[in-house]
Amino acid sequence: MTMPRREFVKAAAVASVLPSIARGAHARGSDTLKIGLIGCGGRGTGAASQALRADPGNVLWAMGDMFDDRLTSCHERLTDVFKDAPGRIDVAPERRFLGFDAHQRVIDAGVDVVLLTSYPHFRPSHLEAAVHAGKHVFCEKPMGVDAPGLVRVRAASELAREKGLTLVSGFCWRYANAERAAFAKLHEGVIGDVLSVHTTYHTSTLTKRPRRPEWSDMEFQLRNWWHFTWLSGDHIVEQACHSIDRLAWAMNDKTPARCVAIGGRAARTGEESGNSFDHFGVVYEYDDRRRAFHTCTQIDRTPSDNSDYITGSSGTGEINGWKPIHAFRDRTGKVIWSYEGPSRDMYQNEHDVLFASIRAGEARNDGPWMCNSTMMALMGRMAAYTGQTITWDQAWASVEDLSPPAYEMGPLAYPALAVPGQTPFR
Repeated sequence: MTMPRREFVKAAAVASVLPSIARGAHARGSDTLKIGLIGCGGRGTGAASQALRADPGNVLWAMGDMFDDRLTSCHERLTDVFKDAPGRIDVAPERRFLGFDAHQRVIDAGVDVVLLTSYPHFRPSHLEAAVHAGKHVFCEKPMGVDAPGLVRVRAASELAREKGLTLVSGFCWRYANAERAAFAKLHEGVIGDVLSVHTTYHTSTLTKRPRRPEWSDMEFQLRNWWHFTWLSGDHIVEQACHSIDRLAWAMNDKTPARCVAIGGRAARTGEESGNSFDHFGVVYEYDDRRRAFHTCTQIDRTPSDNSDYITGSSGTGEINGWKPIHAFRDRTGKVIWSYEGPSRDMYQNEHDVLFASIRAGEARNDGPWMCNSTMMALMGRMAAYTGQTITWDQAWASVEDLSPPAYEMGPLAYPALAVPGQTPFR
């Protein structure tokens, strides 16, 4: 289906405004919450499964995606997973939607809660439409791929707060047992004042899908969405934003005054690699003269690391959810605290919180910090792409809109690779 970009944005913005679900209307276990899934890839399939496990009254009611193969695969997988729970997957054929407007049709299908797990580029429009329609939301990270989009997300999250709607973000480490305990201990002063933080996300290249003859330019880029900045935000925004969010968390969510960055592309090859970089290094500068650092790579056959290294006035900390390590040491290197509690699935935790909030009629809103963490990733990319120092205010005022000329399965120009020192800040 062809839909010019201007019409797409307008349609999302003027979605019918319905009253929010009344406070306490869904008492725990007393009735059904109908879930709409928007984005049926791997993360969407996982999110739907976790949402269904979060509450016995939850039912998957509608699904939407760009492509039939993804929707069908997701539906088949969930049907198999919940084969012993009749009625939990109740997505009739007429409630399975495809195309650029699938999100609106899912929202209009009588759902109570929507799971936003489609391509990050579409997050602002999808969140706007859901909130205007009075739906509770699980919003996967990142929340946008450019500043104009994130401004819309910030406004939508504030509207959700005003409407009493629950909005839970996909920054899943904030819901992990070990990380929650470790960062609480950090903020209690276990190693004194936080002086500096260095977070990493060093990993290998994500999947690349060679072009098929039947694919249009648009479909080719959608199928390789991780590697195209307009769709993903580049890997510093799409993937490493988790580590930048933990950097922000360690700094008690104080926002930086400015940042400088380096980045480029040394190892990526092939048209499937799009216009994304394969390495970034960012220095965040704060108005109290502290500095924090983030590095990320997506380069095959290089060391992996996903750690948070924290320096305090009286000791150091290391947090790594992959290993796992959650420990603080004094200046002599002696461990003074380490996590020894349960480590329940953080993805399940966030959905448990989402639906407990709805059932209790006590709205939760992750909007402010999820927007700030996403902007920290965006400003890091802006600084690396341009080679310029970017202030917090400049980043929010950026007018660079990465949207394509039209939303249609047809020709689409291949985006240029940024060149630091030459690519302008807009």
